[in-house]
Amino acid sequence: MWVGGFAFDPDGGRAPQWSSFPPAQLTLPELSLVRHEGRTLLTLCLIGGPGVDDRLERLRARAAALRAVPLPLADPHPSGRVRITSAAPPDRFESAVAVAVEGIRAGKLDKVVLAREVVVEAPQAHDPGALFGTIRGLFGNCFCFCAGTPEGAFCGASPELLVRRSGPVAATVALAGSTRRSADPAVDDHLGERLLRSAKDRREHGIVAGRIERALRRHAIWVSSEPEPQLVRVANIQHLATPIHAQLAEARSAIELAGVLHPTPAVGGEPRDPALRAIAELEGMDRGWYAGPLGWMDASEDGEFCVALRSTLLRDRFAHLYAGAGIVADSDPEAELAETELKLDALLPLLAA
Repeated sequence: MWVGGFAFDPDGGRAPQWSSFPPAQLTLPELSLVRHEGRTLLTLCLIGGPGVDDRLERLRARAAALRAVPLPLADPHPSGRVRITSAAPPDRFESAVAVAVEGIRAGKLDKVVLAREVVVEAPQAHDPGALFGTIRGLFGNCFCFCAGTPEGAFCGASPELLVRRSGPVAATVALAGSTRRSADPAVDDHLGERLLRSAKDRREHGIVAGRIERALRRHAIWVSSEPEPQLVRVANIQHLATPIHAQLAEARSAIELAGVLHPTPAVGGEPRDPALRAIAELEGMDRGWYAGPLGWMDASEDGEFCVALRSTLLRDRFAHLYAGAGIVADSDPEAELAETELKLDALLPLLAA
């Protein structure tokens, strides 16, 4: 099973914090542990050739040393202070939104997604294992991930499936349009109902679903989607979602399908190329692996890739968090900034404790 991820942009990951995270990287692990539907599968891999017996013995020893040990708990510094800063002033993001809205109203594009970065500086190094353990406990219905290198770790809890391939069938979900959650069930239902009836959010969602369906039709015998979006609720936010399935016309690997769909208008925009140019002009940051495909593919080329959202890049004492908002003709800069704050709130409290 190959595991790994891709940068949002083919040349992404050039900023210093993304060093050791190349634009594309898939790894065949020496040791992988897969749990699925009550079954657990341990796979060991090694390269043949001279010295294979020694490497095999070392690998057997590594497997024999495996133990079921819980992930560590967060252990914040008892007296140190955490510093939280925006990589760029928040009003710069609002200005970028205003410029994007002008372009959309002028007919240059239909939608663009603009993101921003917030940095959390802690008194001691962030612990990827402790953060990942907490993420798994809080966001059990999301795609929880932690991709590590010797220099850093990219962790998150994404609500968005990019593509899942199982034999001749491809599945994905159009996810766009967001609102907050409430601890009061009645208020939570009201917020969800208001989201379902929001013309602005329905328009944004329709752009995403339409592009995904068109992209899949070029490679499928048939494509089907739910006639109406439904609500997907995670810990602090709820989204409009439309499941989409396709019967493939010919064999295409999970990675190929990820390439067909990425970037969806949920993280890029529509039309694709003008939106990507607008992102490059207006964001002023390197997204790296944020909003890129992340997942796995097996030997039969089945696999699953999510969109790397609600994520943070950990580098020693620094955590770089990313969040974006979909901009359409009637977007309000202040409201879009508030939406990014809502999305940042998924992980920010865990890093700033």
